[in-house]
This record gives sequence, structure tokens and C-alpha cells, in this order.
Amino acid sequence: MRLEVVVVPVSDVDRAKTFYKALGWREDADYAAGADFRVVQLTPPGSACSIIFGTGITSAAPGSAQGLQLVVTDIEAARAELADSGAEVSDVFHDAGGVFHHAGTKGRVAGLAPDQQSYGSFASFSDPDGNNWFVQEVTTRLPGRVTPAPAAYDSAADLAEALRRAAAAHGKHEEEIGQADPEWPDWYAQYMVDERTAQAAAT
Repeated sequence: MRLEVVVVPVSDVDRAKTFYKALGWREDADYAAGADFRVVQLTPPGSACSIIFGTGITSAAPGSAQGLQLVVTDIEAARAELADSGAEVSDVFHDAGGVFHHAGTKGRVAGLAPDQQSYGSFASFSDPDGNNWFVQEVTTRLPGRVTPAPAAYDSAADLAEALRRAAAAHGKHEEEIGQADPEWPDWYAQYMVDERTAQAAAT
């Protein structure tokens, strides 16, 4: 089960759309069915999860979403980018407890986490309705916190190159076993998935 969408309650759909698009979030949909129903979906860069807001899609009070979490690898660069995009973003901070941030501004200590510990540094901002976001710096994942993504290729040319590499490796495999391999599609598939997983782990 993958978390795909989070609903964010807003009072002014166009204002919210302008705000999030200014942050560089991709617009996936803007669908209206009359004056009482509208759905806008946007996705943060690099995220597999999107947000949805609009008219007639939630009974939650505008601005009541608190503690929404974004993860970045460089908190200071992310903070600067948010500020340049028009968000009123806090200074970088870490939590006095050293584990996770408290609600609101309680327990905040100015500056990066000691030794810039992964998971320890934060910044926060809110949208025009007051829906509150935290940005967390994660540079090294804890064991068991990474789920391999499905193998994917950026273009047909990228896929073709992967197939050529698999073909070359499979040729060596057939030399080693001394016969043609009738199950070559399965061999290709596993080789390409393993190669892509190793490439992702190295980045």
C-alpha cells in the first residue's frame, strides 16, 4: 500500500494553487464539475505522493492540516529555495529532544542538528490558509527505511541501452552454461531490475 494523496483543506482554491505552483510543484489536475466541486492535484518535486485541495472534497476546516512533512537531502538549500519562491519559511532548527520536532514551535533550537545528524534538522512554513509544513533533512536512511522503487527508465534510448547491456551479459551467461538459454526473458528482466536497483542505491 502506497500513500499517494493527502487532502489539504483550503479556503481559496486559486490562491492555494498559485502558492504551491510558485514552489515548483507540478500541476497534475484541475477538474471542476460545477460551482460546488473542484479538485486540484499538485505534486512536490521528486515526490511519489501528491496533495489535493479544492471545493466540496473535505469538511475539514481550512488551515487545519498540521505537521505535513517534506524530506530533503540539503535543508539549507531547500530553505533558500522556498524563501526565493515566496514562502515565509522559518530558520533551520533542530529539536531539543533530538528525535522529532514538537508541535508548533515548542522545543526548537536554532541551527542544524549536532553533527548535522540525519533526520535531525528542520524548517517549517505554512500556506496562505495556515496549513503547516515541516521540511526535514535526511542524508542517510536508517536500516529498513528504504523500499526499492520499481525499475524505471527515463527514455526509450535509456531502456535500449539497458537492453544492450543485458544482452551482452546474457551472452556471457550462455557461454558459461554452454547452451542457449530458453528462459532469456526472465534472465533479462532480473538483470535489468538488479542493475537499476544498484544504480539507485549508489546515488
